[in-house]
Amino acid sequence: MNLKNKILSLDQIRGAMIFEFFSPGIPIILKNAGCEFIIFDMEHGGLSLEQFKTLSMISNSNDINPLIRIPEVSYNYIARALDLGARGIMAPMVNTPEEALKFVQSSKYPPKGIRGAGFGFAHDKYINQDPLLYIEKANNSLINIVQIETKMSLENVEEIASVGGVDCLWVGHFDLTNFLGVPGDFTSKIYLKAINKIIIAAKAYNKSLGIMVNNRQELEYYRKLGFNMIAVGTEMNILSKSISQILV
Repeated sequence: MNLKNKILSLDQIRGAMIFEFFSPGIPIILKNAGCEFIIFDMEHGGLSLEQFKTLSMISNSNDINPLIRIPEVSYNYIARALDLGARGIMAPMVNTPEEALKFVQSSKYPPKGIRGAGFGFAHDKYINQDPLLYIEKANNSLINIVQIETKMSLENVEEIASVGGVDCLWVGHFDLTNFLGVPGDFTSKIYLKAINKIIIAAKAYNKSLGIMVNNRQELEYYRKLGFNMIAVGTEMNILSKSISQILV
């Protein structure tokens, strides 16, 4: 079963978020570690689209799904990242259903959206094929992830979840605590109430739930809450802790 079908079926899926280590070997290392997807970060990590093109081609060639978090909801970032081989897009700071709809429409070809047509490029592995067949395949297989991470997005989470073409609600947990006035307090009743509201919205509209975790305990905690798309991160923190445990 491909990743999109797993997301639609709410199956358990595991991957990683990469912020710093944009080495050509990273996709294969993560594939060997058991990851099904990688979210390459443009929002905080300094990744360029040229770098992502290389990483997406390596990922796609090694059967691990390359996703990308773009810096903002912008047609330019969405369409270009997809043309470069992204299997899906994560959009940060999606605060309203209108922003979610703009995101979805920018990702899909007509009649479902406004994505411009360019074929025979990295996204379709440079193969000359019937464009109409590719358009249908692309529209049905790409993955759209919206981040719920502000007070406004939390207030509008049900309306955002109702937008067709949104596949996953992803909790930006640290930003969410910041905007709710309890920075970094993941045991706060305010944060836990917010998480519950997001879970209810996702269930109501049959959306996957995603989050990044730092360790196995957090993974199990959020899995039991109903989160099915879970990424490990950050790789900088994991590497630093692993080395320090050896050295100390």
